[in-house]
Parts: sequence; C-alpha cells; structure tokens
Amino acid sequence: MADYKGKVITTGDVSGDMIFQPILEDGVFRFDCSVDDRGAACPSLSFVNNKDRDMPIMTHKAPLYTPTYKSHMDQQIVQLELPVGTSFYGTGEVSGQLERTGKRIFTWNTDAYGYGPGTTSLYQSHPWVLAVLPNGEALGVLADTTRCCEIDLRKESTIQFIAPSPYPVITFGPFTSPSAVLVSLSHATGTVFMPAKWSLGYHQCRWSYDSDQRVLEVSKTFRKKGIPCDVIWMDIDYMDGFRCFTFNKERFSDPKSLVKDLHHIGFKAIWMLDPGIKHEDGYFVYDSGTKNDVWIKKSDGTPFVGEVWPGPCVFPDFTQSKTRSWWASLVKDFVSCGVDGIWNDMNEPAVFKSVTKTMPERNIHNGDKELGGCQNHSHYHNVYGMLMARSTHEGMKLADENKRPFVLTRAGFVGSHRYAATWTGDNLSNWEHLHMSISMVLQLGMSGQPLSGPDIGGFAGNATPKLFGRWMGIGAMFPFCRGHSETGTTDHEPWSFGEECEEVCRLAIKRRYRLLPHIYTLFYIAHTTGIPVATPTFFADPKDPSLRTLENSFLLGSLLVCASSMPDQRLDKLQCTLPNGIWQSFDFDDSHPDLPALFLQGGSIIPVGPPYQHVGESDPSDDLTLLVALDENGKAKGILFEDDGDGYGFTEGQYLLTHYLAELQESVVTVRISATEGSWKRPQRHLNVKLLLGEGAMINTCGMDGEALQIRLPSENEISDLMSASKEQYKRRLRNAKPIPDAERVSEHMGMELSKIPIELKSGDWALKVIPWIGGRIISMEHLPSGSQWLCSRIEIDGYEEYCGTEYRSIGCTEEYNVLERDLVHDDVGEEKSLLLGLDIGGGLVLDRKITMPKNNPTVFQIDSSIRALKVGAGSGGFSRLICIRVHPTFNLMHPTESFVSFTSVNGSKHEVWPESGDQFFEGDLLPNGKWTLVDGRVGLGLVNRFNAEEVYKCYIHWGPARVNLELWSEERPVSKQSPLRICHEYEVINIV
Repeated sequence: MADYKGKVITTGDVSGDMIFQPILEDGVFRFDCSVDDRGAACPSLSFVNNKDRDMPIMTHKAPLYTPTYKSHMDQQIVQLELPVGTSFYGTGEVSGQLERTGKRIFTWNTDAYGYGPGTTSLYQSHPWVLAVLPNGEALGVLADTTRCCEIDLRKESTIQFIAPSPYPVITFGPFTSPSAVLVSLSHATGTVFMPAKWSLGYHQCRWSYDSDQRVLEVSKTFRKKGIPCDVIWMDIDYMDGFRCFTFNKERFSDPKSLVKDLHHIGFKAIWMLDPGIKHEDGYFVYDSGTKNDVWIKKSDGTPFVGEVWPGPCVFPDFTQSKTRSWWASLVKDFVSCGVDGIWNDMNEPAVFKSVTKTMPERNIHNGDKELGGCQNHSHYHNVYGMLMARSTHEGMKLADENKRPFVLTRAGFVGSHRYAATWTGDNLSNWEHLHMSISMVLQLGMSGQPLSGPDIGGFAGNATPKLFGRWMGIGAMFPFCRGHSETGTTDHEPWSFGEECEEVCRLAIKRRYRLLPHIYTLFYIAHTTGIPVATPTFFADPKDPSLRTLENSFLLGSLLVCASSMPDQRLDKLQCTLPNGIWQSFDFDDSHPDLPALFLQGGSIIPVGPPYQHVGESDPSDDLTLLVALDENGKAKGILFEDDGDGYGFTEGQYLLTHYLAELQESVVTVRISATEGSWKRPQRHLNVKLLLGEGAMINTCGMDGEALQIRLPSENEISDLMSASKEQYKRRLRNAKPIPDAERVSEHMGMELSKIPIELKSGDWALKVIPWIGGRIISMEHLPSGSQWLCSRIEIDGYEEYCGTEYRSIGCTEEYNVLERDLVHDDVGEEKSLLLGLDIGGGLVLDRKITMPKNNPTVFQIDSSIRALKVGAGSGGFSRLICIRVHPTFNLMHPTESFVSFTSVNGSKHEVWPESGDQFFEGDLLPNGKWTLVDGRVGLGLVNRFNAEEVYKCYIHWGPARVNLELWSEERPVSKQSPLRICHEYEVINIV
C-alpha cells in the first residue's frame, strides 16, 4: 500500500547472483537482486545520507564475496558464503553467546521483559553481521531493510537474510581488522553523538522513586557515604496519571526546585517520556496533537487507540516531519522545568492487552517521502523508537543549543546511536544475565552503538549481595553505567546489601571515576572515527581463534578488563586469558576478590584522574596521572582529550588533544608530549607518571604537565624484587578484603522441600525416575512387562526437557524445580498416582509439569506440561514474550538398523521414517494425527506417544548415534495468566505384529 513509487519488481521464484555497484568508499558495495529491485527499494533509514546508498562511485575494486539470492513468495532470501573458520558477531541487541555462529534471530522490536539467552527478538533491530575471517580480516554485511528480517547463522560460515522484497545488501570490506570495518560502517550510518562528560558517571534509577523527598534522600545518601554518582532518574510515577509532560501535583509538586536542589549537590536529573499519549479531551498534549493531526491512523483513517500506562492512548507518527517538530516543541518546554536528560521507554511501541504486544501491522504512517512515504506499520515498526529518539534529541537541542542532549532509548535501529544511548532492557537479577550483559554490550558496540550498558544488578527480581557487588564491579567498566530495578523488588542502591557489598560498590564506582579521562577520550575517538568504546578481547589479535569466544573479558581501548561472572569464581581464582604481547596488570590499591582485574597493553599510555565524588568536582587543573606500559621496543603512546565536558565548542577547535610518547633509551624512560591539537591552553597541573613493571609493580615520577619527565629503570634484580613485593602485597590485599557473604537468597518452596534425590514413580506397566533439581527430568523410563529401558538413563542435556523460545533451553542441568505437590500413594477411591513440579523460568513465567499414572489405565503414564504467566513486565499488556513449549525426549535405539518411526498424518498419508532419512519436521496436514510410534522391529515392540494434536504445532525427528529425539513443539506465542501454552501427552508400549 506504500506510496513510495519504485519500479515493478520481478515476481515468482527466481534466483541467482546479486548485482553490485560500489558506493561510499573503496571496499563498500551495494548488492541488489536486479536493476529493477535496485530502483524499487525503499530509502535507507540507517544511512546518515540515504543518497550515499544510491550513488555509485568510481573504483577499480571488485567485491571478493558476492551474495546469492532467491525470491520466493514475496520474500528475498540472501546468502553469503564465507571461508570455513569464519566467526560471526554483531546482530545488534541480542542475548546469548558472544560469537553468533550457529544462531538465528529476527529483527522485530519487542518488549521482551524477562528475556532469556535464546530469545530471538529484543527491543532493537540491527540487521547487521560482522564476520571475522580466519586470517583476522573482517567483513561487515548490512541488510538495509526496516522490515522484520531473519538473520540465520546456523549454517557454518554462511550468512542468510530473509525479509520481504526488495532490499539491498551492503558489504563493508574485507578490511584488515574488525575495527576497520566499523570505521567504514560509521561513514555510512554515522558516529555516536559526543556525550556530555557528566553522563559517563554513575547513574542511579528505580521504577520508581515515588516522591521528590525520596529522590533527594537517595541523592544525599550517595554524598554522605562517599559513593560517586552524577545522575538520578525519574520513572513514570513522577507524572500526573502517567500523562507525559506533566508532574504529579502532590509528590513532585515543584520539579524546578527539586532539580535546583539536585544541582546544588552535583546531581543531574533525567525524566521519562513514553510515546503513548492519553486519549483525553482537555489534556493539552492530546489536544494539540489532535489539532496538528499527528496520530498514527488505523486503515479506516481514524487514530489508532491502544492501552498503555495512562489507559487508552494515541501514538505520535514520528515518520512525519510535522510530528517530530511538534514533539520537539513539547520537549523544549519540558526541559525548561529543569530536565537534564530524557528517557524514551515503551517505544517499540509497546501496547497493552495485545497478543503481539504492539500495534497492528496494518496501521498507517503518513511518512515523509525521504523516509519511504505512506506505509503500514510493518514497514516503520523497527524505526519507530529511533525516530522518537531523534525527535527528543532535536527538542533538547532547541531548548539549549549550548548543551549536548542526553537521551536514552529502549527501542532502536541501525543509526539510533546518532541520537541516543541505550540499555539492554528489562533483564533479570541472576548470574546468567550478569554474564550475558558483557556480550550484549559488546554486540551493540560491534553493531554501531557504543554507548550502552545493562541495568546493573538486574531489573526484575531481587539481587543477592554477592550478585549485586559482582555486577557493580563489572558494570562500572561499561560505557553506560546505571543501576536500575523494578517496582516491588527490594532496594537496590549500593548500600542496600550490607557493608561488604557497599564497600565493593564504592571501590568499583571510584575505579570508574579514576578512569573517566580515559573513557571520555575513548568516546571522542568513537565520535570521530566510529571505533567502539568497549570491544571484545579478540580485537587485540583478530588472528587468534582462541580469543574469539572469550566472554569474561573485554577491552576499553588498550585496557583489558577481566572479570568473573560465575558465583563461585572470584578474582583470586580467576584465570585471565591474555592476547599475545605484553600485558601489565595494575590497580589503584583497590583490588578485591569481587572486582575485575585490569591489564594495560604494552606500548600504551592511558590517562587517569582522582576518584571524584562526581564529575562536577573535577577541574582541569587537578592532578593528572599517566599509566605507561612499554612494548618490547621500549616505547608507548597514548592520547588525552579534554574540553568543557559539554556543549559544541570542541567542534570549533575549543579542546585539547594531547599525544603522549614514552621512549626507553639507556635505562631512562622519557615521557613527553609528541603533538597537540585544539586551541585550549594546557592547564597548570601536576603530572604523575607511573611506569608499570609487571605483577602490579610500578615506579613513578612527577612534574608539571607539558614538561618532559624521566624515569630511570632499576636493575633487573631490583625490578624482580619490586615485582615479588607487589605480588605479595596484592595477595595480601585480597586475603584481607572483606568478602561479600556467600549466602544467597533461600528459595521459598511451596509444598515439599527441594530434593536432589531421584523420585521414583511405579505403577502398572511403568517405573520412572524423576530428578526435581535438574528440571523435573525423567531420567529413567522402564517398561516393566518387557524389561525395556526406553529413555536415555544418563543425566545429560539431551534428556527430557521443555524449551522456552524455539531455541532456548530454559531448564538446564543446574536450574531448580520446586516440588509443588507430591502424591505417590493410591487410595481406595481410585485417585491417580501423580507428581506435580513447577519452575520459575524467568520473566514472570512458570513452567509446570504433572506426571500421572492413572489407576484405571495401568499401561500408560501421562505428562501434562504448561507455561503460564504469573507476572509480566511493564508494557506487556498482560502477555509474556514469544515462547513455545518444546517437549524433547531422547530415546535409546537398542537396534538402530531395525528401528523406525511410524505414523499417520492428518491428511491420512502413512509414514515410516528411518534413520537414513535424516532429520525431519512435520506440520500442517503432515502432522501426526494425535500419535506416533517408535518401533523396534527386532523385539517387536512399539513405544506409542499419544498427544493432543490441537496443542502441537509441529513434530520433529532427530536421529543420533543409537538414539532418536521425538519432539513435540507448541505454537510460538505470548501467554497470559488466562492463556497458558500446554502440551498433554502419554506413553504406552504395544506389541507390533
């Protein structure tokens, strides 16, 4: 229905090599399926200048790798095959492992409260893959489409995109390194906005600090306890009835006075704005929006109304310039109330009481021509949050052109980094999410968004002291550093978990503030070049395949942060994998078993400052320290960027960029300035130089910044003694540090105590063994009359499990079921023998399993599995994320060559599936009609699995060595309390004639 006028594209099934033209710069190519497709593609919303994507350049280079395509049923399937041994990264905001090889995701911005490691769609969409080739070179691939796009990396060394036709694919490289690819990507999509220095301090947030008194109380406590913090946040409860651009007259009666008081003690204030505007006559935002005709329409031309926090809401159509100007003017007026920054939440957009958790795809956007014109919501859904953030950013600039806007957005797309920072959404307070947070921040950086971080401590659920302290230790090193927690949880401020945790948080945050000169310089580099602030460890040596899967360390420029995200592995037990070369360890005399280890790469100099209470305390004339690690040639270099910390004077030369150089000659290390840039005069300040020797040992000298300073190296024996003493001192500090108590929160079990002892169920023809503590897994399934053991009896991942999300194993070997109800004895009235187990699988979801042995039918046992929503998060509308149940038993094949699966399909066709036929899915009319049978022809027995065909969406057969998986998959959909997912099935052994 789009009014974007392109050429008519070819319909029907066609395939072939894509055609290309060089664009932008050497090594960048645009690929299309045909010339007609090139003309029919919608404008780019990811490029800074969409004309760059359409304008060919002159070059003698040709692409080394050419994608192939296939068009099928209006879908464009693109494949790019790369050398064996290629590793995949990027794919934007995604959960799970760092290396994306073997994964599949879908770019569809989703309110994914309580997501897991295999959730396939989160809050942002980046149809982008960074491929690192076996030789260390790298290639970037962008599917430049705003539509829902499947990124499939499950086939080795092959990238596959599937999205509605037509769309171009842009390749960047191969270039010499991953960093070079990201620099080239930034030439297309832009670099991150230069953040104000205050925004790089620690931020404290909660849903919600419910009054101005509570906001001031929390802020003053930071100052009282000597814990640095620069920003406090106001969630939705500051509003009057959740109406955007309003303040609650009782609890936030004078926001200007509140902010004045906050500024007085060195705090900035950030306030939330959502896109849902209350549908209410007399509410000034609704009235002005209606007058200016800015709302998204239904297909009948009337404004779409969906429920969000205020109740019935309308939604601004940010695809129109008039709407963006209208919103920006509201933001401008809002800033005058004392707003220092704005938080755009719920902007996927999230809609309550909707199974899809968003608005209908058939809604209409009257987009500007340069964005693609009038389109339905499926076209603009993924860029809605980015366009809202753009409008908010522009409104803040209108309010004060001498300040850099700070906007945080939940939803985003390729290019969002030009307007806003982001965070990793509504995560969970558990160790798995702590571990994932490292990879998630790194993936965002490798996808063009360097200013990101998680909710430190976890948003949903109650953190334990150990978890919170460890998370703060790691989170304090992320580009964006904010603690945030959900309403209804325990307090999650740094002092809320006892003295030991408080001290760890204080040390961690002070460490961040010591490193702020370095972090701020990294953001200047990111802003001017496109190189991310935080990068994976393998960026130090892309040729080393052993570094490519490291998930417990990352780089901040030349600084390596090595951390433990495992509850029982603290710093004193951590083995850090270091890239090749010289890596010198150091700390600020703040080492603690729950803080990361820090290493500086040989050949590097980084600037550090004092541990300020907040950025407002800093002064250019304060002392500066340079940490120096020489390379094998006795040299090191580094830079320091300085300016006002806010505003745009730096774009006109009002800054100081200092290049420092260290050189060793005849046992003397000279540290001097090799070059400077900018018009700023050098501050009069002392300069301390600390030369790292190894094992944390260092020697130092001091003087005035701008002078050449010299340090004479001690003899080899003296260096050895210094290293030994430093190593012993380091161990002593770790021994003497007060550890955070190991006690974790005690689970509150309903009914029976948690048991790690197998529970035996025996009745009629069956004897089962069930282990509650590994997910209620059936590990033994013995048929008594025949003596056959059908199920694999080993305790392993391929046992009997359910899955939450098509590829997410929600119940692994260490997650605990609660025994909710246990009835193992028949009574005289004919009650069944049963076992009911339940597990909180995160995100407000509970998985229940009931195993039953009916007294009236002793030949069978039954399993009833369901996922239900007990609690779902903000913006969910009462529905969970997309989930499915996947019943996944692994059966023994005692006679593999004589075993097969037999069934009759819904359409009446009969099937025998043998091992040599390979893995197969059956769905639709080919779905087994309520049962299938695993047949052992040698002994003449069949294991019949009956199920409710209305609950099963597809069946899957996977053959392994002497085993087979017979899987039942439900549909994939959100659930609520009233609409659980469920699969009921039973087993019986029969004789085969």
